[in-house]
Amino acid sequence: MLWLIFSSSDAREHRSAQPAGNSHASDYSMTNFTMTILDVNGQPSRIIKGQKIAHYPEDDITKITFPIAQFIEEQKDTWLMTSERAETSGKGDEILLFDNVIITRKDNNNVELHTSKLNLDTIKNTLYTTEAVKMISPYGETNSVGLHAKLSEKTINLNSRVKGQYDAPSQ
Repeated sequence: MLWLIFSSSDAREHRSAQPAGNSHASDYSMTNFTMTILDVNGQPSRIIKGQKIAHYPEDDITKITFPIAQFIEEQKDTWLMTSERAETSGKGDEILLFDNVIITRKDNNNVELHTSKLNLDTIKNTLYTTEAVKMISPYGETNSVGLHAKLSEKTINLNSRVKGQYDAPSQ
């Protein structure tokens, strides 16, 4: 069972006056919203905030402008993902983030991963990309092409062409 809780500082629901055959007409949208997705026990598993969300019924796609996604697992790290835009379809099992994607942990943002496109699998709590990735930490930078991460296991695999510089901390 999936429960969604929406809140918005601009709670006006938008119904498009455009003809139903136009695939660019949204059937609803919100601005400055917060969406909380609950797990089967009624606990928050994801929180998605954004500047704007709009659903397009013709192809069942939901578009989000400036999303901030939090993946929450009890007694584990909360992961944060931000980007300039995102899309999902259907029930939102997969979310695609585009443009200036940044991944970090909520309580420890010393390490950031940057890429241009990221797929989030909300069922398996994994994320992946085939695009260039830059990992920035206090001790250096690592670059690669592609990554696959399992959020619940705290593992990040850099796929290919991995290059980095590590500056050991002074003692």
